[in-house]
Amino acid sequence: MLTSVLRLLRIIFTVIRFRLDVFIPFALLPWYIRCTLGLVCSIGRKRASKNKGERLRLALESLGPIFVKFGQILSTRRDLLDDEIADELAKLQDKVPAFSGQVAQAIIERDLKAPVSELFAEFSVEPLASASIAQVHTATLHSGEDVIVKVIRPKIEKTIGKDIKLLYTLANLVANISEDGRRLRPVEVVTDYEYTILDELDLAKEAANTGLLQRNFVGSDLLYVPQIYWDYSHRNVMVMERIYGIPVADIPALNKANVNMKCLAERGVEIFFTQVFSHSFFHADMHPGNIFVDVSNPEKPKYIAIDCAIMGSLDDADKNYLARNLLAFFQRDYRLVAELHVESGWVPKGTPVHAFESAIRSVCEPMFAKPLKDISFGQVLIGLFQTARRFNMEVQPQLVLLEKTLLNIEGLGRQLYPDLDLWVTAKPFLEHWMREQMGPKRVMEEARKQAPQWAGQLPQIPNLIFTALSQMSHQDERIQAQTEAIDQLGKELKKSRKNLPFRLLGVMCLGAAWVFTDPASMEHLLTADLTSLGLFLAGLYLLVLKP
Repeated sequence: MLTSVLRLLRIIFTVIRFRLDVFIPFALLPWYIRCTLGLVCSIGRKRASKNKGERLRLALESLGPIFVKFGQILSTRRDLLDDEIADELAKLQDKVPAFSGQVAQAIIERDLKAPVSELFAEFSVEPLASASIAQVHTATLHSGEDVIVKVIRPKIEKTIGKDIKLLYTLANLVANISEDGRRLRPVEVVTDYEYTILDELDLAKEAANTGLLQRNFVGSDLLYVPQIYWDYSHRNVMVMERIYGIPVADIPALNKANVNMKCLAERGVEIFFTQVFSHSFFHADMHPGNIFVDVSNPEKPKYIAIDCAIMGSLDDADKNYLARNLLAFFQRDYRLVAELHVESGWVPKGTPVHAFESAIRSVCEPMFAKPLKDISFGQVLIGLFQTARRFNMEVQPQLVLLEKTLLNIEGLGRQLYPDLDLWVTAKPFLEHWMREQMGPKRVMEEARKQAPQWAGQLPQIPNLIFTALSQMSHQDERIQAQTEAIDQLGKELKKSRKNLPFRLLGVMCLGAAWVFTDPASMEHLLTADLTSLGLFLAGLYLLVLKP
């Protein structure tokens, strides 16, 4: 708790130091927060010597990797930011202040257990680029291949650990004091983010992710993934093929190379949906610093992806619901969208579907028949959030990475080709995917997957058949025994029903004998008159002796 409080104090100090109060919408805050926060932010206030975009970038850099990641996401949303701020935040993609090259060399030698001179024919101590988690150096192997060497920042785990603890503190606070906060499931979201960011600190996992993504797109003309050199890769060091391409955010260079920007934007959308639905393994850190373009064929440009540390995956159920939801959106079938949300459990059971349908229509209908440049997903998300609040829809933590990636894709699409119609580009792909899920090809694929298991069970089939036949041979005997038992039970019930009047008469006789005889003692009963004695004997006979 103390660590979180100290970290929070540092964040507040950073806000004051870099005059980030200019980004706070004071007019929208309650008066008591407005006065308190305004007073705090005025402490030591001086005329800012830098523009607000630069101040924001420097503040995020000083706060560490989690805040840098946030700045990277914002940098792709030029529709939501001033150009001055967006240009500054774009520097967070690969121009974060580097750490010492000598320190990087020491980490390489420690992890790979050999001097740099033995590992590489050439090694550049000066970093080629530096980001929030790691930085890269250029090198040449003794076999002649040009490579890049990625090195994790020293002591980065400690900084991230403090931020994660603070996020958990804030998440629990939000979940405990606000109903809306509980619906957003902040603790689960932070837990998912913790797994993601910790995986990013392990370059061995990144190398494995890169290898899988490479296999998924082997032979593809859409995406190229560099080769990993496994003998030179470890937890804190990774060596991979050096690629040469134009950064996807360098629009002037792409135009100079006569790249077909419409095709490039459409291929980006196709790559994203292919990863999500066909491979169920998608690059979830697609900011411009991680994407390059091979312009050797300008009419059909090819993407190059690096930095596969953060990858996302959806299970079959989530993919199916997501695809059906998107198709329903494209077809403006808001009734189906509402029903799918209820069916999947994303909104509570019993939600009035017609009301939910109407609310979704009011948010989404204005989006259609517009190019991407005229659609603000930021405004759409705000509208959907308000709708979700009305109907108690919970955040799905497994979809958070996907939503983040969609924001990156949209921001990238705006830069490349603002007139791109995202719906027209994505709809045919989703329709084709849904047909494949329900067609004979899918059946054959499932049969092929299950074939090894079936083959392993083949030797057991004769025993299973023999057991089944043996059970069938004794089935008639069991049925006959059950029939006889049922018949006997019927006879007993019939007999019981036949004797029921006699039993009732016997009870009545005993009751009459009791009335006519003083029951103080048994001797009174034995000396009773003949009427009482006769009633007693008749009742005893009817209840006990008569079969």
